[in-house]
Amino acid sequence: MPEERSNRDTPFDPSDWDPKALIDTHYQGVWRYLRAIGCSADLADDISQETFVAVLKRPFEQFHPHSTAAYLRRVAFHLMVTAKRQAGKMIATDELEVLDRIWTRWVGADLSGDAVIDALTECFSRLTPRAQQSLRMRYADNASREDIAESLKITSHGVKNLQQRAKAQLRECLEEKLNPS
Repeated sequence: MPEERSNRDTPFDPSDWDPKALIDTHYQGVWRYLRAIGCSADLADDISQETFVAVLKRPFEQFHPHSTAAYLRRVAFHLMVTAKRQAGKMIATDELEVLDRIWTRWVGADLSGDAVIDALTECFSRLTPRAQQSLRMRYADNASREDIAESLKITSHGVKNLQQRAKAQLRECLEEKLNPS
């Protein structure tokens, strides 16, 4: 696998070029990026694969792992937008651009997104059990607000408030962990 170089203007030695190493180094980061900007797991699988196929079909000069990661995310982003449009789904690209900027800011030098996942896991564990259950039901189980309210024995409005507070706590915790000042 090519070494990281501090000078972004100096290309890697072409003899270091290894498509398998490119995929091994960047696949997980591309997949997590796609999930973060709203792809289902299945669509993220498909587009991640398409991203590497598209990149490997063209001449590709890798300068630095971080610029390569950014390039792969751009290719994946455009493939996702195309796939959603072809499926006839309305897509708000402004929202995707915001999510892209947030992902890039949070991930930073971490090519795989492991640091973000670790931070999110720790931040999630700091939430109250009710907040955790509410978010799991909403995002893992796709439960309606009414179903969550019934399960937690609170009102639908209470669920909305609980989730807003929990998401704000997660955002604040992630900002603190990923962007220490």
